[in-house]
Amino acid sequence: MARQIPEKKRLRVEDRANECCEYCYSQMRYSPDRFNIEHIIPVVLGGLDDLDNLALACFGCNRAKHRVIEVRDGLTGRMVMLYHPRRDRWLDHFRWSENLLEIVGITAIGRVTVERLKLNRERVVNLREVLLMVDKHPPSLFKS
Repeated sequence: MARQIPEKKRLRVEDRANECCEYCYSQMRYSPDRFNIEHIIPVVLGGLDDLDNLALACFGCNRAKHRVIEVRDGLTGRMVMLYHPRRDRWLDHFRWSENLLEIVGITAIGRVTVERLKLNRERVVNLREVLLMVDKHPPSLFKS
């Protein structure tokens, strides 16, 4: 069963993430459901409830990540840590595809995270396409 995060802490996590999933950058405002507060290092692996270990995650990313923190990279065969929103900088590991609809992993961390969390699942890509048409994608933090 998931731990209940106090509302005040939840709001701090949402605000810090600009109400975007910290993995696929889906925007909570366009989701029918409030996003999850996710333990980057799962509690069962020693993760704590402190802000440095909490991330805002859409249901799809949270479900796909589950308790996993490292995955075998299909390119090198090595075990690689998943993207860590507090330690890693998103733009160091990912970029948007030319048409801005898909997330491309540009490092081993990026590749395994795209694959494990299914960052380009069909419905997320469809939503990005619709939001792009009305100038709401990518999220404003990517616009100069």
